[in-house]
Amino acid sequence: MSRQAIIDRTIKAINMLPEERAEEISNFAEFMSKRYEEYLLSKGMLHIPAENKSSAFLNDEEDIYTLKDLKEVYNN
Repeated sequence: MSRQAIIDRTIKAINMLPEERAEEISNFAEFMSKRYEEYLLSKGMLHIPAENKSSAFLNDEEDIYTLKDLKEVYNN
């Protein structure tokens, strides 16, 4: 079913409902819209650190300690 067909079917169903029920559907649609917007925002934020070069110096940082610095070695 196409997006427009879904919209048309939903509008038809809403028009048959009393005002308070139609308002509930409107509130739910707003909630879903905001939730989807937050999802897109958080998904986009995951790519920011990877694309940002400001913290690249952390990858080039020299290791301060090695395995030889351990006083005790625990084997699992």
